[in-house]
Amino acid sequence: MSYFNQQQAASNQTFMQLEHEMEAMTDVFNKIISSCHTKCIPTKYSESDLNKAESVCVDRCFSKYMIVQQQIGSKLQELSQNVQEMNAEAAARASQ
Repeated sequence: MSYFNQQQAASNQTFMQLEHEMEAMTDVFNKIISSCHTKCIPTKYSESDLNKAESVCVDRCFSKYMIVQQQIGSKLQELSQNVQEMNAEAAARASQ
């Protein structure tokens, strides 16, 4: 495989990873919108704009959702690191 083909393959892989991340972010955003809309905005609108209570509810809902997502991401990253460490230890023991 030539250098150009290797570079192009790496570029395609990076693009696919970015595309996957974008899809995941879009999915999270859509879930936030759906969840917060259901919790905070009545099905029958009386005004075209959000009233103060609805606005505060949406703000709190979004903030809580983002905090939980951040906590989940941190925990998953920690678990991933633990798995990598365990795999490295197992590989080291197997090579002895």
